[in-house]
Amino acid sequence: MSKFDYFVIFAEMRTGSNYLEANINHFDGLTCHGEAFNPSFIGYPQVDNILGIALEQREGDPGALINAIKAADGLAGFRFFGDHDPRALEICLADPRCAKVVLTRNPIDSFVSWKIAKATGQWKLTNATHAKSEHVHFDADEFETFLARVQLFQTQLLNQLQRTGQTAFYLAYDDLSDVEVMNGLASFLGCNDRLTSLDRKLKKQNPEASIDKVVNPADMEAALARLDRFNLNRTPNFEPRRGPMIPAYMAAPESGLLYLPLRGGLDHRVGDWLAAVDGKSRSALKTKFTQKTLRQWKRDHVGHRSFAVLRHPVVRAHHAFCTHVLFDGPRNFPKIRETLRKVHKLPIPQEPLLKRNLKGYDINAHHNAFLAFLGFLKHNLSAQTAVRIDPAWASQLSILQGMAQFGLPDVILREERLVSDLDFLGSQVGLNNLPVMPPDEDVETTLLAEVYDAAVEKAAQEAYARDYLAFGFAGWA
Repeated sequence: MSKFDYFVIFAEMRTGSNYLEANINHFDGLTCHGEAFNPSFIGYPQVDNILGIALEQREGDPGALINAIKAADGLAGFRFFGDHDPRALEICLADPRCAKVVLTRNPIDSFVSWKIAKATGQWKLTNATHAKSEHVHFDADEFETFLARVQLFQTQLLNQLQRTGQTAFYLAYDDLSDVEVMNGLASFLGCNDRLTSLDRKLKKQNPEASIDKVVNPADMEAALARLDRFNLNRTPNFEPRRGPMIPAYMAAPESGLLYLPLRGGLDHRVGDWLAAVDGKSRSALKTKFTQKTLRQWKRDHVGHRSFAVLRHPVVRAHHAFCTHVLFDGPRNFPKIRETLRKVHKLPIPQEPLLKRNLKGYDINAHHNAFLAFLGFLKHNLSAQTAVRIDPAWASQLSILQGMAQFGLPDVILREERLVSDLDFLGSQVGLNNLPVMPPDEDVETTLLAEVYDAAVEKAAQEAYARDYLAFGFAGWA
């Protein structure tokens, strides 16, 4: 029994997908039905159906065409580009019975070839004497947009295959001229037939080097030199992917305001303010949502607004250190605290301190301990420690990315502008004369002001490089 019910070739225009399809169709038992999910046509231009499924029926139910391809004789499939029907992509990627073939080509070659095909109107060549060629203008901005789109699609494919434990058969443009590679593809698809030669009907168009096909080669060289092909300036991200922490969301008792916490010390103050908006106590807040109850709350509060609040990384890290490591209390992490002392050598007392009694623990000790904690965070957020990356100190960017899986907040506010920004937010849901956000009078703030210096700021920037870059944080003041 074959391990696949159908196959899909993931490619882009001008990657050789027509030639690949032609060779696949030479194998006994394999059939490729063209661009089955091209938004403009079905299969091929001038064709009105695939296996009896017309364009209109495909638009209404892409799954019907996939089912028809699965039911066809032998093993059938189709070509799929990044701008084809995303509904079909979702079905294919999730299905381990769908064989995935990924065809790639040097992006600059694909781009220049695409420009020439657009200029000449010649998308296929079967007779070399009819070849059309034209030198085209290279547009750097257009190429960068093209490259970003191609890379996004390839990353999407790779990530989904990783998450579902699947693998694909990868082909580069140059592989298409190797009959043994084509036979290897047939083997991957479960086909026993083998080719002794490749299809010769389709001819390579414009075989010259890409640099020789443009009218402004110097501009192209300069643009390609400027591109960071290897993404050297990327800030690596080793934090685990997070889901939305919906049970922690807070809604006003009556008004259509929803708070999406990023953790880090603001939740209590914002919660008090949110309850006071409707003249209620904190116990009246709507909390412990599920996805189902949150959707219902949104339906019941038409015109609602949701918000999150960014906190400066130094303040947020200091809160996590004080709350979960240094001070005694219900939110202290005793096992992590012990690991930080013994393994990571944090210079903190053996027992947690009382928040209002720091006897024997002076400012110099706190400065050294907080600096050491920031050093630990740098390694922890880079997945270099055995300690979990807790939401209390995870990057705010990663938490927002997790929220996006259900829905991003309408606005992302900043702690230092909360008073004016919350007034503006309230006005959007028809609220006036809002209560003032209670001031931050915690002992942590006083402690941080006494120990903050250039060394602390530098350590925070090293630990939270992604947050500093994403949100433009400057030094804390």
